[in-house]
Amino acid sequence: MMPQFKDKNNQFLNYRNIALGLFIFSIGLFKKVVIADNIAHFADFGFDKAASLSFIQAWMASLSYSFQLYFDFSGYCDMAIGIALFFNIKLPINFNSPYKALNIQDFWRRWHITLSRFLKEYLYIPLGGNKVKELIVYRNLILVFLIGGFWHGAGWTFIIWGLLHGIALSVHRAYSHTAKKFHFTMPKILAWLVTFNFINLAWVFFRAKNLESALKVLKGMVGLNGVSLCHLSQEASEFLNRVNDNMIMHTMMYASPTFKMCVLMVIISFCLKNSSHLYQSNQMNWIKTTSACLLLSVGFLFIFASSQSVFLYFNF
Repeated sequence: MMPQFKDKNNQFLNYRNIALGLFIFSIGLFKKVVIADNIAHFADFGFDKAASLSFIQAWMASLSYSFQLYFDFSGYCDMAIGIALFFNIKLPINFNSPYKALNIQDFWRRWHITLSRFLKEYLYIPLGGNKVKELIVYRNLILVFLIGGFWHGAGWTFIIWGLLHGIALSVHRAYSHTAKKFHFTMPKILAWLVTFNFINLAWVFFRAKNLESALKVLKGMVGLNGVSLCHLSQEASEFLNRVNDNMIMHTMMYASPTFKMCVLMVIISFCLKNSSHLYQSNQMNWIKTTSACLLLSVGFLFIFASSQSVFLYFNF
């Protein structure tokens, strides 16, 4: 990336880069202030009331945080890429639809790509990489992700989060060798469900204020606070109503339509091409230009209508 700063051609205005940068920036702004910040209300309330969450409420809280962090970090990366393009600088892609991953190794090839590359080049490979005995490889994977967890924060929750991912990568590696030996391939939908649910479970430790709070949320998720299949809709509505009072006080918005809007936005986002594909296309047309204007307008409308907003990853 550094040679780009020395390139004299990059010292002149490039209107195509400015237009593309504005488009990518508008996508990131929309992800952050329209999707992530609104999902945050449900995640924050759920983790603050961890002890009293029922089965469906605990899952609503954990999934809310998973998607809040997803769109917060994705939006942050898009906005950084967009701003850099204003100055003719092309930043490396750092986020590539990680929740579409079919295994935990693929997830780390898509999530925080620059951190994954750093951990690989400066920790994993110096420890021997894949060239040592298999048990040593497992040890190294766990050690590297323990350090990765500690990098995010000094609390036990971050360390456990890193440990879980290190163990998951080791299990996946062992499973891959066995599956290859017996010519077994897991169905894609099952592989995705296993991967996503593990990631969602691990995020509980990442989000919780302390280990006790994380265990309370997990207790609700596995049904130890009770599971009533007949009252799932009622409990979900109760959770939304409890969030509602706090939302009206701070944002003048209602919880139920906001939650439905966020769910719809999440579904649409996963069906469309991600912003890294749009960034690599390096072309603008009237559809992208119109979309940029619309997304920017909605984004700034939400900024002016809401309280102060910060990026989650600014904490790390």
